Amino acid sequence: MFLRQLGWNDFFAKQLLDGIPGRVASSNREHFLIWTEDGEVEASVRGRLRHSSSEYSCEWPCVGDWVVLRETAPVIDRVLDRKTKLSRKQPGKQMREQVLAANIDVLFIVSGLDRDYNPRRIERYLVLARESGERTVVLLNKADLAEELALNLDRILSETGRLAPGDPVLALSALSGDGLLALPALLAPGETAALIGSSGVGKSTILNRLLGQERQRTHVVRAADDRGRHTTTSRELFVMPGGWLLMDLPGLRELQLWADPEQVDGSFGDIQELARHCRFRDCTHTSEPGCAVQSAELDSGRLANYRKLQRELAYLDRKSDVRVEREEHSRWKAIERPCAAIPSAIRLEQSRRIRPKDQS
Repeated sequence: MFLRQLGWNDFFAKQLLDGIPGRVASSNREHFLIWTEDGEVEASVRGRLRHSSSEYSCEWPCVGDWVVLRETAPVIDRVLDRKTKLSRKQPGKQMREQVLAANIDVLFIVSGLDRDYNPRRIERYLVLARESGERTVVLLNKADLAEELALNLDRILSETGRLAPGDPVLALSALSGDGLLALPALLAPGETAALIGSSGVGKSTILNRLLGQERQRTHVVRAADDRGRHTTTSRELFVMPGGWLLMDLPGLRELQLWADPEQVDGSFGDIQELARHCRFRDCTHTSEPGCAVQSAELDSGRLANYRKLQRELAYLDRKSDVRVEREEHSRWKAIERPCAAIPSAIRLEQSRRIRPKDQS
């Protein structure tokens, strides 16, 4: 394989001092499949990288990463800096970042035109994409169901376009193949795209159609609620016929954002434009007089989601600051603990040398 066909460029080349460069094509806990100039290599993580990070830290190798292998053994020594990274908050109570994929050029946000279609979820994905830095394309799959479900496809396309101004919004059918030819035209050879969306929206079917072969297993969604099982359980890169790369991400049951609070404002440009005309600069757009946002004919669901995402990221920001402060405090306590023991050790040594005179 030629590295440039896999996305290698000057950004990564400048970071390479020694060793063998390769790209993570798939991972299974601590075992990685690496694409190199000489072909596929199965590698593990050893040494300093293992001690400085863990499987759940953002420094741990993930699919899409460029890594450096030792010349003497298939071992990952370090991860090169990422051009982009797709992250969410780690599920659960821990305030930590979980990197889902790295070095993506285009993010395909997939939503099904059945009961899965949810403008609020698409808005959440758009905030995530804005933070990660990739180009964004919204794919409305299952367009073949529009007539059967009496959907106004033009209205849905228009509504979705307002959620993602400036980003392409495409209707397609992975089942029939209609509309799929538009996707390869969005990427140049060597660029990487990723499919993200809920389970059952058809991501694996899209990938299989584009590949021209069944590489990812698929399942039929439940008729009761149009939900699917998690057919894709791991992240993996595929080289597409046009020379670009595509990653199929598992369906996300939980998508807690990991982003700067300002990314919400950037993703809700219409609300920010209205906010400029509010009477008060610190207007919360809830009950203040002279609020231009409340006065506008704005979708109530969109405004409610805007407030919700703002609160979520503000809370994350506060908790992250507290976590960093606690970790720094613990680090300094560990440093100061040996130092604090020095004076007492000196006093003990002095007491041993200075003996009281014999009173007998």
